Amino acid sequence: MIIYNVTVKVSVAIKDSWLEWMKQEHIPAILETGLFHDYRICRLLEQDDSDGPTYVIQFLTDTLENYYTYLQEHSPRFRQQSFDTFGDQFVAFRTVMQVV
Repeated sequence: MIIYNVTVKVSVAIKDSWLEWMKQEHIPAILETGLFHDYRICRLLEQDDSDGPTYVIQFLTDTLENYYTYLQEHSPRFRQQSFDTFGDQFVAFRTVMQVV
């Protein structure tokens, strides 16, 4: 199994609207691509949240091919939607992992 991991630091000003948008719009749209079969969203604990909370969103897929297809065909559009909606009020970095 492949895990596409997105870690996001969100500013205090948008934290509630960002989380609602992720759950109601962004994550369902990514799942609708059919390339991921499940996800989880977690809030990091034991972090300095004075600037806002940090979340980890993990999308699960069965193959690296699905992940690469997502990167090539869908990721740029979803990243742009994030910036169009929230501007520079968040910082994200992405990793990919394989369950062993």
